[in-house]
Amino acid sequence: MSTSDNNSDTRHSFDATAEDAHGHADAASEMRDIAEVPAIEVITTAAVHLMSAAAVKCGLAAGPDAEELKDLDEARKLITALAGFVTAAAPEIGSQHAGPLRDGLRSLQLAFREASTIPDAPGKGPGEKYTGAVN
Repeated sequence: MSTSDNNSDTRHSFDATAEDAHGHADAASEMRDIAEVPAIEVITTAAVHLMSAAAVKCGLAAGPDAEELKDLDEARKLITALAGFVTAAAPEIGSQHAGPLRDGLRSLQLAFREASTIPDAPGKGPGEKYTGAVN
């Protein structure tokens, strides 16, 4: 390896270290910020993100491209993840917060059933292993 190769490797390492230090400072700031957020808020925000993504994948997006964005395979995965998440979180967040999340989940399960050309057997739809059959 030549001296110029060594210098370029050292310079690259130095630049990466400087970037890591800056990135670390940003991460530390973000951790302080997230530390101030109550768990209930983090949980409900995560659930709303899953709901929003599932709604789009079920074809419920607003706009003329809603049908193009529909992907029921992806929707099934998101709804199942949401069902498991809400089921696990419900005892921790209480019925005041879990109720609306369950309602949103049920609406998505029904929207999926309506959008699907091949209906799932009762209890076999997305997330129904966690919620029970949805009619």
